[in-house]
Amino acid sequence: MPAQRLDGKACASEVETALLERVNALKTDGIVPHLAVLIVGDDPASHVYVNSKVRMCERLGIRSTHIALPADTPEETVRQHVLAMNEQKDLDGILIQSPLPAHMDEEALTDMIRPTKDVDGFHPQNLGRLVQGRTDGMLPCTPSGVMRMLDWAGIQLKGKRAVVLGRSRIVGMPAALLLAARGADATVTVAHSKTEDLPLVCAEADVLVAAVGRPEMVQPEWVKPGAVVVDVGINRVEDATRERGWRLAGDVAPEVENVASWLSPVPGGVGPMTIAMLMENTVRSAEWRRAGGTE
Repeated sequence: MPAQRLDGKACASEVETALLERVNALKTDGIVPHLAVLIVGDDPASHVYVNSKVRMCERLGIRSTHIALPADTPEETVRQHVLAMNEQKDLDGILIQSPLPAHMDEEALTDMIRPTKDVDGFHPQNLGRLVQGRTDGMLPCTPSGVMRMLDWAGIQLKGKRAVVLGRSRIVGMPAALLLAARGADATVTVAHSKTEDLPLVCAEADVLVAAVGRPEMVQPEWVKPGAVVVDVGINRVEDATRERGWRLAGDVAPEVENVASWLSPVPGGVGPMTIAMLMENTVRSAEWRRAGGTE
C-alpha cells in the first residue's frame, strides 16, 4: 500500500487560516505586520522563492518590502541596509535571501539581524535557545515546518527513534533539537556523509528526516517498513524527457513510497510549510511589538 501523503500544502493552508485571525487582531490594535526581504543577485530560484513569500504576505494582509540589489553590490551596502532595518520601528521581520554572492559573508550578515526580527531563525541567540530546550524564540522555518506537518498528520513522536540525515545549522541540527525537545520526546540520531553504515542507521528510524541535499539519495532499502519519511531536499536534476530539460527531485527516491507509511512530496511538502512558518514568525514578532517590544 503506497505511503500516505504528508501534504504540506494542506497543512500550510490551515496555518494561513489561523494566521489571518492573528493578523486581523493586530490590525484592530493598529499594527500591520511587516516583513522585509533583501535579495542580492539574479539567482532564478531565489527570485521564485521571494515571489512566493510576497504572494503569501498579500494573502494574509502582511505588508512586504522587497529590496533587490545587483550581484556586485558591496557587502557594506547590505550591512547598512540591515542596520537601518533593525532600527525601523514598524518593521517586524528581516530576511536575507540565500544564497548570497560569493564575496559576501552570509553568516556574518545574518548575525547582524536583531534576534526579534530574525524571522529565518538563524541568529545565534535563537539557535542557542533551541540548545537550551526553549521554543519561545524565532524557530528556524523549515525544521519548525517539519514539526508542524508531523503534528498535523497526528504522528506520535514520543519514544520513537528519529534519524535526521544532514547536520546543517539551517535544517539538520535544529530539526534534531526540536525532535528531541520536551513535548516531542523522540530519541534522535544525527547522521551525515561520514556516518558508518549509513543505510543501516537510517533503516532503524521510525521517523526519517532527509535533509542532505543529494537527489534521491535515500533508497527503499534505507527505510524501515512503515516509517514516516520527511523529504526536505529540493534538487534540480537533468531530465531529457521534460520540455525544460530538468525536474525537481527530493533527497528521497520515489520508490520509498512503497515502504514508508507517510512520505512528504517534492514539491508540495516541506516547501509550503517553510513559507508558512516564515509568516508565523513575522506575526509573532508583530505581536511582540504590540506587547511593547518584549518577547
